[in-house]
Amino acid sequence: MEGLIVKAVSGFYYVQSGEEIVECRARGRFRKDGVTPLVGDRVTFTVERGKGTVQELLPRRNAFIRPAVANLDALVVLASAVIPVTEPFLIDRITAIAGEQNVPVLLCVNKVDLNGGDELAGIYRRAGYPVFQTSAETGEGIEALREAIRGKVVAFTGNSGVGKSSVLNRLDPGFGIRVGEVSDKLGRGRHTTRHVELYRMPGGTQVADTPGFSSFDTERMELVVKENLQYAFPDFAPYLGGCQFNDCAHLREPGCKVLEALARGEIEKTRYDSYVRLYERAKEIKEWERR
Repeated sequence: MEGLIVKAVSGFYYVQSGEEIVECRARGRFRKDGVTPLVGDRVTFTVERGKGTVQELLPRRNAFIRPAVANLDALVVLASAVIPVTEPFLIDRITAIAGEQNVPVLLCVNKVDLNGGDELAGIYRRAGYPVFQTSAETGEGIEALREAIRGKVVAFTGNSGVGKSSVLNRLDPGFGIRVGEVSDKLGRGRHTTRHVELYRMPGGTQVADTPGFSSFDTERMELVVKENLQYAFPDFAPYLGGCQFNDCAHLREPGCKVLEALARGEIEKTRYDSYVRLYERAKEIKEWERR
């Protein structure tokens, strides 16, 4: 049978097939091959004497480290223009790692009841990203965000304090209730096995959630190698391939179409500055880290 892994904890995989969820172990060969099934994986599985076994992983479209999830349809990046003010570089790190995995990004500028965030929103609209200006406090913009993610498998991220949990609770009040139940079950303040789970919202949307961990992990952002980084910036796309040099790094080279577009104001300076910072980090990647 085929199904979707909706939860993974302590070596058990909970596979949804239709309305049924089957507790499974993975075949031993997965460990031998160095492959770990992830929440979001489509799999084939068998059931014998009431025990399920994951037999095969179907091809993945993308995969991430933390939360350990595969096949995201979109990544929602939350930001704020007021207490705390989100630095564009943080957004650009996340959009770059998502771009490397070909995962669409939606930017949600929250707390518009305190600050409309038009300048921040404008940077990313001009870069080609869908942008939603929301207020978890008043509900402004929440319905538009709900429709944009309807029926998709998504993860939410953002720097601490931007209101990620508040937005999720506005999207579905049951989310907060469910998180509280999980915290009580696992025990507050104890060292527990962190697990990942797809939380189903109304409309068929599924949110990849990791209890006790409040953000998408960017600690391996630097593993986007410098040669690929340009492709993770969609606002660079119209200018790639037109530079004087085939191996143009878009830094100081003559005849660089990206630099020309920057000078004309067609690429946002904050976006380009982030590219340069990430490129300098990417140059430090050792060859063994690429494998």
